[in-house]
Amino acid sequence: MPTIVREVDVNSEENGLGLRFTIRVAAEAVNVHQQTLRHYERLGLIAPHRGTGRIRYFTPKDIERLRLIRRLMEELKVNLAGVEVILNLTERIELLQREMEDRQERMREGYEAELRQTQSNHEAEIARLKDIIRRVTAQV
Repeated sequence: MPTIVREVDVNSEENGLGLRFTIRVAAEAVNVHQQTLRHYERLGLIAPHRGTGRIRYFTPKDIERLRLIRRLMEELKVNLAGVEVILNLTERIELLQREMEDRQERMREGYEAELRQTQSNHEAEIARLKDIIRRVTAQV
């Protein structure tokens, strides 16, 4: 029976752990030997969370990364060095994407604030001109 571990961790929402799997379950999920996962960890391709007693815990995100590694190696015939480069570049692209989205959001907020200020200025000017017209027509 596969071992699924769910530890209560006050920071689990922050660090994205939540549901975790032991190395045996992770290895079965991606159809590799446990020693292969240890080797991937030594190479820095994966970084499973370590629980008490140095037990490795794999998240669903870790499992997806392992599946990607397997796919790159088996279907696309990429060696481990190539896998490392692809994973590093993918992470870099994702980071740049997030930074660009954050920058776009800040720019959007700035434009919206500028638009609100311009609209407010125009409304104030319209009110001022209406007041002038009202006073001029009242004098006539």
